[in-house]
Amino acid sequence: MAKRARPRETALITGASSGIGESLARRFAQEGHPLVLAARNQARLEALAVRLKDEFGVAVHVEACDLAQRDAPGALAAALRRRHIAIEVLVNNAGVLQQGEFTKMLPERHQELIDVNVSALTGMLAHFLPPMRERRRGRVLNVASIASFQPVPLLATYAATKAYVLSLTESLADELKDSGVTASALCPGITATRMLTDAVQANVRLARLPDFLVGSADEVAAEGYRACMEGVVIAVPGAVNRAVTLASRATPKWLLRRIAGSLARRTG
Repeated sequence: MAKRARPRETALITGASSGIGESLARRFAQEGHPLVLAARNQARLEALAVRLKDEFGVAVHVEACDLAQRDAPGALAAALRRRHIAIEVLVNNAGVLQQGEFTKMLPERHQELIDVNVSALTGMLAHFLPPMRERRRGRVLNVASIASFQPVPLLATYAATKAYVLSLTESLADELKDSGVTASALCPGITATRMLTDAVQANVRLARLPDFLVGSADEVAAEGYRACMEGVVIAVPGAVNRAVTLASRATPKWLLRRIAGSLARRTG
């Protein structure tokens, strides 16, 4: 008798209603994973769920939540326990970005970046990682950024939050070694998403970026899925981004700051 294929793991994807999150949801659905989609906009989530069910025949559960709220990760974990949905792949994609001089941003905007990019991601890991480790099976994909690797003037708080995501992921990858659970960081460069569109509206100089520097959300999602499934610790989509990352790790910090500052002033 032929051996039956093991069912695909259930994946929880935050920030799934648009951009890289939507592309990741599509990629996981294409590969046959049952999904839980989380984001603030319930209508968008439900519309996406219908499309993914129709196209790929996978089960899709929607949980609308605002991860900027401190209790949101715990409430989401409790809601899924009540529904007896075990999460085997956690994709922390939800994030916010703000471009501008640090001193010209409102204090509450800095706090929102930290609440979503750092606190919510950490809370999700704290709630969903322990059950994975107990089962000795699971995968985590944290969406960081190429900005994780160097200081970025005019994106100071955002880059700092993404450096936290990368550092945390690397630490977890080592802590979880031989546990059956893997941790991966996806570090995309500039990607054609609504986040980039909003940034361009706030700063028209960003529209001058050459096309080869702007990646596709679907290509980023494909690389993220591969890294997650293979347990690759750091994935940087795109040859140009990989070259920049390697160069940044070999360049003295003082020179990185000078180069980044010069580039920021040209687009600021």
